[in-house]
Amino acid sequence: MSMASVERQAKIALAGAGGLTAAVAWAIERRRQLQVPIERPRYLPVTIERPRYLPMAIERRRQLHRIAADSEQAILSAPPAGRPIRVPSLDGTVLHAEVFGPEDAPTIVLAHGWTEALRYWVHQIADLSQRDFRVVAYDLRGHGRSSKALTGDYSLSAFGDDVEAVLRQCMPSGERAVLVGHSLGAMSIAAWAERHPVRERASAAGLLCTGLVDLMTEHLVLGFPGIPAPLLRPVSEFVLGAPGPIPGFSKQWAHYAIRYVAFGPTAGPAQVAFYEQMLRECPPDVRAKTAAAMSRMDLLHALRQLTIPALVLAGSVDRLTPPSHAFRIASAMPEPVEVVELPLTGHMAPLERPAEVNYWLRDLAARANRAEAGPRRAFRAA
Repeated sequence: MSMASVERQAKIALAGAGGLTAAVAWAIERRRQLQVPIERPRYLPVTIERPRYLPMAIERRRQLHRIAADSEQAILSAPPAGRPIRVPSLDGTVLHAEVFGPEDAPTIVLAHGWTEALRYWVHQIADLSQRDFRVVAYDLRGHGRSSKALTGDYSLSAFGDDVEAVLRQCMPSGERAVLVGHSLGAMSIAAWAERHPVRERASAAGLLCTGLVDLMTEHLVLGFPGIPAPLLRPVSEFVLGAPGPIPGFSKQWAHYAIRYVAFGPTAGPAQVAFYEQMLRECPPDVRAKTAAAMSRMDLLHALRQLTIPALVLAGSVDRLTPPSHAFRIASAMPEPVEVVELPLTGHMAPLERPAEVNYWLRDLAARANRAEAGPRRAFRAA
């Protein structure tokens, strides 16, 4: 082969190699260009994240449907309206009270619990005020339509002074009331009895779902029995008395947490939502300061002053104030007391078991009217 032929074939080979190289280079570039449209835009993660919230939105809609379908929703969404009374307490704090029923009937005064409002007693007001009783219900200081404490005082003695103010303002001269409190309302009655004349203003007392000592070490909210008290107390104060706002209504876990903490297993969705709304309306600072006061409370000694017929009622599965509190309270009272433990009932007995609670309140009023107390005994409703 001549040198010219070799050179010509070498040029052809190089040209072919160059073409292949160019073709490969073009293919790589073309592939890179074709990949540009499928690169993930900056906004795409938001689009991808949204489906994670879809199940929550669907569950929330189902929950709202369950609440609306609950037969109790109609009653809870339209509580009775009473005749308003403005009650100035001893430190100047203005309380909101309402009166229901006939003015000439015997009076029952209702004091609601921590993070509640007077409408909490919707079932008791509707039943008792239409049948034989004049019912007075009031918002505790910092709760509902009552003003915040004028001096920032949320001690139990201040709540007790509020009971005295309501009795002075709302009771006809010379008459006595049946006092009924739920949770913090019952603690307020005990604090009132410690500092004020009991028999002059009250004919009987009902203490519902409450405790008067060791609240932060005997509750069952955390569900870990046997935790040492020095450890359980600060943890409980943090959990139950955190000053921050309640998480948004769309947070499903908040609804279920409230149900777990405050209600028994048979509570309906409307009951839970009803209390949840009151809880969210309670100012965070009021909730926290009141919880701090309750955590330091010891009012068992005050029960010596409650020398009137009494009812102590507990829920068998109350995690906040277990039945052990009820029996401790009963044993510290000087007069015979009716002790009632409602089965499958949590901390919200007046909401969860209105018929049973109303029955025992009527029984208490009847005993007060007879000016005698029944025998000391423990009763477990069927």
